Amino acid sequence: ADRSTMASMSVARACGRLRPETTAFMLCDVQERFRDLIHCMPLVVSTSKLMGDAAAVLDIPVVVTEQYPKIFGATMAEVGCAEGTPTFAKRKFSMLTDEVTEHMATLGDRPSIVLYGIEAHVCVQQTCLDLLQQGMEVHVLVDGVSSQRTIDRSVALRRMEKAGAFMTTSESLLFELLEDSTNPNFKAISNLVKNRPASEEWTAGPDNGLMM
Repeated sequence: ADRSTMASMSVARACGRLRPETTAFMLCDVQERFRDLIHCMPLVVSTSKLMGDAAAVLDIPVVVTEQYPKIFGATMAEVGCAEGTPTFAKRKFSMLTDEVTEHMATLGDRPSIVLYGIEAHVCVQQTCLDLLQQGMEVHVLVDGVSSQRTIDRSVALRRMEKAGAFMTTSESLLFELLEDSTNPNFKAISNLVKNRPASEEWTAGPDNGLMM
């Protein structure tokens, strides 16, 4: 029985299967100064808000960083971070500062990390690689990361995937966390997804610069 359980856990990890109780969300540097600089920034903001709202429903911890907020400002108000969300200022590109690492250790056994924010090819990518190096399982939200230049974003997504991260979308990931339509949180999450503002960037087709 023990061997069977361990084998099942190993397969689940290899497939990237998610459970709320072993998952944490990480929001990287979605700050005011970048509002008009990042490709498809409204989509990144919309995804960030959706994930924050869903985290509250599913009881999943969210960790937020801000790159040199004295210069680049605070997290954009539209993201709607819940009061008390742990938010860490940083100068390092990766989110995994000593302060963040110490906080993550207090969250319990949560080896699955959902990562989103900006910029894809710098802070997000370095965070992803650091997490993978620590043996964590990383899920990058393709509709929640971007850069100023589409080529930087595209190459970063490919690099992170090749390094071992899972590429996914916010809706796909949230319904995977629910697993079943009988889940008591199904209606709440469905409503969040359904009521999410429409994004022209996400529905514009393959020429929108969002494909990998």
